[in-house]
Amino acid sequence: MNGNANLYALLEAGFPVDRTAVAIETPERTYSWNEIGQISARIANLLQGLALPAGSRVAVQVEKSPEALMLYLACVRAGLVYLPLNTAYRESEVEYFLTDAEPAVVVCDSENLEWMQRLAKKTGAVQVYTLDANGSGSLTLAAASQDQAFETVQSLPDDLAAILYTSGTTGRSKGAMLSHLNLSSNAQVLHKYWGWRPDDVLLHMLPIFHVHGLFVASHGALLAGARMIWLPKLDIDQALHYLPQSTVLMGVPTYYVRLLNDARFTRELCRRMRLFISGSAPLLKETFDDFKARIGQPILERYGMSETIMLTSNPYDLDSGERLGGTVGQALPEVQVRVVDDKGAELAPGEIGNVQVRGPNVFSGYWRMPEKTREEFTADGWFRTGDVGQWGGGAVPANYLSIVGRSKDLIISGGFNIYPKEIELFIDDLPGVNESAVIGVAHPDFGEAVVAVVVPRPGVQLDTSAMLAAMKSGMANFKVPKQIHVIQQLPRNTMGKVQKNILRTQYS
Repeated sequence: MNGNANLYALLEAGFPVDRTAVAIETPERTYSWNEIGQISARIANLLQGLALPAGSRVAVQVEKSPEALMLYLACVRAGLVYLPLNTAYRESEVEYFLTDAEPAVVVCDSENLEWMQRLAKKTGAVQVYTLDANGSGSLTLAAASQDQAFETVQSLPDDLAAILYTSGTTGRSKGAMLSHLNLSSNAQVLHKYWGWRPDDVLLHMLPIFHVHGLFVASHGALLAGARMIWLPKLDIDQALHYLPQSTVLMGVPTYYVRLLNDARFTRELCRRMRLFISGSAPLLKETFDDFKARIGQPILERYGMSETIMLTSNPYDLDSGERLGGTVGQALPEVQVRVVDDKGAELAPGEIGNVQVRGPNVFSGYWRMPEKTREEFTADGWFRTGDVGQWGGGAVPANYLSIVGRSKDLIISGGFNIYPKEIELFIDDLPGVNESAVIGVAHPDFGEAVVAVVVPRPGVQLDTSAMLAAMKSGMANFKVPKQIHVIQQLPRNTMGKVQKNILRTQYS
């Protein structure tokens, strides 16, 4: 990287010598490696021309497109901080993020421009651009007149590259601050560990507003100089069309469940595929076994989070160990993982405890939340993941980690992280509601489904249809409960804490 710790400098070093080769293919068109460099350079020049202070944030809520990926690369090249927002977030949710992060630039879909401009003005942004799923918009138009050459900004390892917001158990989202070193170190480790090659073809169907699609998948292909087939989302017909020319697929468990439900998904169709990776939610052992029987190779499950990128992985090289369903594998090189009891003492294999991690991939803390940052790190520098797990156990080797629960009450549905408290606060404000409890229950397609259990005020008859309509207009659809159950009293223990384990059993 010639002494420059900028993430883009690392990725660009992996681009192939032949920059005219196809880098990204969509159903509509292709983009060469030259175009990745040139388009990201034009956008970087546009942003640099705004004379923003160092470390300025660029908040982005747009549909998936190659241009959106190049916007991300442009921010990194220009030394700005990229802040992706889930496209499902509504205006009230986005207002919190803009208020907290105070981005200098906001990029949104054209159809959201009116309310986004209003929020941007309110929170001090100096510029709002649009970027649509087809790559058009005011950002593209403004960047077209810029120079197609740009000298990547010199960055230090600890300079901030991105902020990813994660929901909080108190209802307040936290911005995980990721540095160039965090992202670069993990990209290099995964490049080697998963055997990335220049002749790989990545079938990219993940969204690019979170770690899995934006960092793990995109960085892997870019650093390897490998082609990406770029689809906006999972579409079974498109996936089956492109699988014969692909070698790597990353998905959430839902992808594999839906592929297995289609008789056209066969071993012959996947003859070129060398690696199927699953993450962002637990993969059911049944899905793992069915997939291996159908396709002839096991899915590789791994474990990571917004604050750390990837932490553990089942082996790619089967000579170094099996891929074991129900586990998330071994600690990645340079990453340390330990399982401890509530007092911080390390536990023996087979014992269940709190998962803690450290390494160059682990974030520095939460944006403007120093107290929360201190709470989440131990005195000796380990990050408390909030997950509960164990090493080994039964026939599982002692160096394989299994995640058995989540101490922070997280629900993962279709790959999206959902914290019940945020939804409970919304429900409790609805007319006639006394209190509520939100739980996750097993779902064959999404992994978990959100279910709300609600207690009405005395004498009130709740209209659950009206409640669902109110939630759909006020929060992202993936957070809206699949079911609402009305009961007269929530089960509580002697300390007054709601016993969600009883509710999960009752409504599973």
